[in-house]
Amino acid sequence: MCVVAVLLLLVAALCSATLALDNGEMRVPPMGWLAWERFRCDLDCEHDPKNCISENLFIDMADRLAEDGWRELGYVYVNIDDCWSSMKRDEKGRLQADPKRFPRGIKELARYMHARGLKLGLYGDMGTHTCGGYPGTTLDNIDLDAQTFADWEVDMFKFDGCYSNATEQEQGYPLMSKALNATGRPIGYSCSWPAYQGGLPPKVNYTELGQICNLWRNYGDIQDSWDSVLNIINWFFENQDVLAPAAGPGKWNDPDMLIVGDFGLSMDQSRAQMALWAIMAAPLFMSNDLRTISSGARTILQNKMAIIINQDPMGVQGRRLVKEKIGIDVFWRPLSKNASALVFFSRRTDMPYRYQTSLSKLNYTAGSYEIYDVFTGKSMALKDSAPFVVSVNPTGVVMWHVSAPAKWNPRHFYKGGRRQGPAFDGGEENAVPPVFL
Repeated sequence: MCVVAVLLLLVAALCSATLALDNGEMRVPPMGWLAWERFRCDLDCEHDPKNCISENLFIDMADRLAEDGWRELGYVYVNIDDCWSSMKRDEKGRLQADPKRFPRGIKELARYMHARGLKLGLYGDMGTHTCGGYPGTTLDNIDLDAQTFADWEVDMFKFDGCYSNATEQEQGYPLMSKALNATGRPIGYSCSWPAYQGGLPPKVNYTELGQICNLWRNYGDIQDSWDSVLNIINWFFENQDVLAPAAGPGKWNDPDMLIVGDFGLSMDQSRAQMALWAIMAAPLFMSNDLRTISSGARTILQNKMAIIINQDPMGVQGRRLVKEKIGIDVFWRPLSKNASALVFFSRRTDMPYRYQTSLSKLNYTAGSYEIYDVFTGKSMALKDSAPFVVSVNPTGVVMWHVSAPAKWNPRHFYKGGRRQGPAFDGGEENAVPPVFL
């Protein structure tokens, strides 16, 4: 029964294109930069001109994406979040940008992005007000605002849900999807609907979401701390049996922004966030200051193999295979060309842990595999039956790309992400395994 359930899950994920929003957008997880976590609603342009929410901030970030190697890796969206608009609509009832902070308007800013091979994302809210207190897009304004965004040549729209109720959300999120499509301009559509309804069925219908949205926020906002990242990881993988089948080309679960390069994560924790967001097929929206980002954070975010894994065109969201009592989790994601990705993650806070297993115990079929360590760049050949040890730093990861001679074997893949057996219950192997460095 387990085998049947897993195979049906994989088939559903691989066939997800037939159920996705048919606007041609975001066939792989979108990548770019988003203002909110790092810059919030800083309006003090008089005393903090470099960091306030203004066209200058977004121009600065666009320049960095275009000139510092980000664009070529796929980071192409520059996304404005809350607090961009005027407090009043114009005489025709349209939203308008704050004239002091965005004097040239959103359309000119979008054209600035397009001239540099980038895309512009914009924020709105379906309530009476945005979360920051700016004019919202109530049901009677949806068509007007969608056309306004298209006229401004916006490429992505995030629709938040503050100051709205469940009935309004049930009407408004599908209506905005139709209205954006009716403009004739391709606009990626990000919905916050599930985050306002607890993120899970029965209140959240993921089949419907996949038909109206390109991505959706399921859970609360990320904060600049490891506790926040860990809470998100826990929630997503504890609910993987519901969430993973919902994702696929053109429709993605969004665990929120990458905070690598800010103040709250160590380098090991930064690698962990990047690795697990790649395993989840998550959108990669950085929220940091690209003008001052450290070389270490930049190296993590520009890791080509981590990005290749994240952007795999098959679009299957990865899952947790193993959750050990000793604080080690193992995650797996199937990739194109019979490849896969593995992440060994330590929840421990004491010291590096030497974790012992084998590919066969992780349900790989017989054969010799080419292993590429994503963060060290080292490679090795490894037989499925050969025991090995990975040394995982506290709150860190080891991430592998596995080039496979055969398809992954789901014979022991148990619902809930727990495989039974001595290697997963603290037992020891007789053979002395090699250490992967």
